[in-house]
Amino acid sequence: MKTAKKSKGKVTNKIKAMRTTQTSLTQEELGKRVGATRQTIIAIEAGKYAPSMELAFRIVQAFDAAFEDVFQFDPNG
Repeated sequence: MKTAKKSKGKVTNKIKAMRTTQTSLTQEELGKRVGATRQTIIAIEAGKYAPSMELAFRIVQAFDAAFEDVFQFDPNG
């Protein structure tokens, strides 16, 4: 008998929306501000990569926003 695989959840974010509407930063500019590559920012925005806590906090600070305004956790994702 197979058991259902339990979801670990998924980190989602609003980085792209905030980056384009609030700051007009390019992915490369945001990456430079937070110490990450453009490719890392692309992967985070696409939901393919969850950043480390340190990087997540640097991203939040770049937007001068509350953590939960930028990152969300979907336990069913």
